Amino acid sequence: MRDHYPLAYHITFGTYCTRLHGDDRGTVDRRLNQPGDPIIGAEPDWEFMELNKLRFPPRVFDIPQRQLVEQLIPEICLRGGWQLQARAAGKDHVHTLLTAEADGDTIRKLLKRWLGQSLASHIPLESEQTFWAECGSVKWVWNADYFERVKKYIFDQRATP
Repeated sequence: MRDHYPLAYHITFGTYCTRLHGDDRGTVDRRLNQPGDPIIGAEPDWEFMELNKLRFPPRVFDIPQRQLVEQLIPEICLRGGWQLQARAAGKDHVHTLLTAEADGDTIRKLLKRWLGQSLASHIPLESEQTFWAECGSVKWVWNADYFERVKKYIFDQRATP
């Protein structure tokens, strides 16, 4: 068990298939890229290949669904024993800033699972559908300046006024 944790975790994860390899925003292929490799840029053929592998349409949240995501997150954080500092749901991703004496990757996995379960009671899923893309990002926040910048960044993206 670790005895020292960051000040907070900035956890971000995307919705299902809204960021495909080859699109013009650029991506990282976790199987091919090594730390420090450049981001993969626009590759229309690769993006077309990725689109053809989809099992169901990409998941894009409208404003009421984004607000629902933001409403559900505090209860999920309570369940996990994490202290929520900020949250925002975009049309194709979710940001959280939270403090916890726990492993950030474990928190991300549980947050996605529990949020998906809660959402499914409001937004029905077809067989084998999911809300979330694989993986996500866990950034460790070590100082108060970075904490405040991340908090503002997240608050500025909220769907809930």
